[in-house]
Amino acid sequence: MGRRSILVAAGWVATVAVATLIGLGAIQLVGESITGTPGGVRSAAEIERALASPEPVPTAATGTGSADPGTTGTVPSASPGVRRGFATDGGTAVAECGPDGVRLVSWAPAQGYRVRDVDRGPDDDVEVTFAGPTRQYELKVRCIGSEPVAVADD
Repeated sequence: MGRRSILVAAGWVATVAVATLIGLGAIQLVGESITGTPGGVRSAAEIERALASPEPVPTAATGTGSADPGTTGTVPSASPGVRRGFATDGGTAVAECGPDGVRLVSWAPAQGYRVRDVDRGPDDDVEVTFAGPTRQYELKVRCIGSEPVAVADD
């Protein structure tokens, strides 16, 4: 009876190990489609470099006019200008100054926040509002010279 219990337990452990390996392999094969993150997950260092870079940021995930943070698309740029990244506790955004004024190139809410409202421009000023469970953050950007600058509400 004792030997049979050991064989059953060993078989159960082997089955669980095989099932786990198959599951991990499937996740590896499917990859991005499970996480829903276009372009993959970026490290904190990559985000810092992208936000600090005045050069065009190579990214496929840019904001659209939709208030749905899961909806992303590419915003074409006729003549790229100076780009600058901005960060709040509610989320991040990249803005660009061009001949038609300032425009939001991309934006992304922080974890636990959602995009409540977006005015992406181009215009004299643009803004994005990130709403969380207890607070909301509004980021307003304007061009001073040819550089995007965050401004306080008037």
